[in-house]
Amino acid sequence: MAATLQSAGSQGKKGGVIAFFRSIDLVRLSRAMRLGVKSLWMHRLRSLLTVMGIVFGVCSVIAMLAIGEGASFEAQEQISRLGSQNIILRSLKPPDQQKVSDQGSQSFVLQYGLTYLDIERIRETIPGVSIIVPNRLMRDYVWNISRRVDCEITGTVPWYPSMRNHRVQSGRFFTQNDLDERTDVCVLGAEMLPGLFPLDSPIGRDVRVGGAYYRVIGVMEARAKPARTEEGDSNKSAAYQMFIPLTTATTRYGETLIKQRSGSFEAERVQLHEITIRVANREEVIVVAEAIKDLMLHHHKKKDYEMTVPLELLKQAERTKQIFNVVLGSIAAISLLVGGIGIMNIMLATVTERTREIGIRRALGARQRDIAMQFLVEAVLLSGTGGILGVMLGIAIPFFVSHFAGMKTIITFWSPPMAFGISAIVGSVFGLYPALRASRMDPVEALRHE
Repeated sequence: MAATLQSAGSQGKKGGVIAFFRSIDLVRLSRAMRLGVKSLWMHRLRSLLTVMGIVFGVCSVIAMLAIGEGASFEAQEQISRLGSQNIILRSLKPPDQQKVSDQGSQSFVLQYGLTYLDIERIRETIPGVSIIVPNRLMRDYVWNISRRVDCEITGTVPWYPSMRNHRVQSGRFFTQNDLDERTDVCVLGAEMLPGLFPLDSPIGRDVRVGGAYYRVIGVMEARAKPARTEEGDSNKSAAYQMFIPLTTATTRYGETLIKQRSGSFEAERVQLHEITIRVANREEVIVVAEAIKDLMLHHHKKKDYEMTVPLELLKQAERTKQIFNVVLGSIAAISLLVGGIGIMNIMLATVTERTREIGIRRALGARQRDIAMQFLVEAVLLSGTGGILGVMLGIAIPFFVSHFAGMKTIITFWSPPMAFGISAIVGSVFGLYPALRASRMDPVEALRHE
């Protein structure tokens, strides 16, 4: 029992000694921090200029990552709207079109592009295809009394919204009955409303395209902000989109689109301008795309189509994002490196200026680690202050960029702590050598320094 009490007493003494030394360390650390703040405050301008390197380094880390993340998000969002399980075929005018002369040299018909037979071949020969959406595109003016907008008219099928991730905002999309009956109904893009119906709802109203009237039954959700085109400029792409049943489009426009030019005309015969193919399993998208490519190459000797696989574009965008982040991170790391070198430079100058102070403190009993801690604390205070200011500025800059430049920026939750942590590490690493140099000074030589 006596041995047990003795052991317990010795353990109690050891615990008390450890607690004592811990308290001494905390006292020394708090004293070093107070002295560090006082020393830096005495040279406010120099400290501020030293901190600016870290401020801009941390700020660039957060701001660059936010801008890069926003740009990548917008690119991936645009690609994902096309559908990761979709394969999109578009008609493309070949460079060496076949021209079938109808009236000598004054008129001709260009025949190219996708056909309904292509849909049948894909459906019958390629497994894994679940849904196919054919589209036909026309360019014309849409009128509401005296108001008009330049519009791309899309003839399509009722399941288009689910295939292209484009939902109806109000009203409804046309149905299979509308498709079978070839009804004159349409669904407008939300971007068209300010130009055609600025004050009232378009649902149930009629719009005119050429000599035909269409009853508005729905409005699609807005997507990207349209870039307005100048009226009468037929070379620019239409900023707006209107949807009508595919059968109605075929009845109204036929398969031959005619462009009249000063006494002659040019006609293009295209059955379908676009075909969207949904693959049942996402893992089979690339395989099905290769099969469709082989099928199309076999039946289309001339390159009168192009194929887009959004899944491939999405993977490419992700790889580009990784490269972009590495480049931006490298630039920001160089900025922090420059800031760290600035801290080391100033701390070395401070050590030289305070050589006599170091000698006096050593003569009064200060240990080497006390001197090292003093200068290391000052370096960390510089980098920490710069890190805090840099985080605040780095969070503010993306908001200004979004507001004034119209670019989307995304501040990830991990970028501010990461940038601040790097700044603290930079202060510790680049402040270590000046601190060690100060602690290893000979007290006698330090006292002789003038």
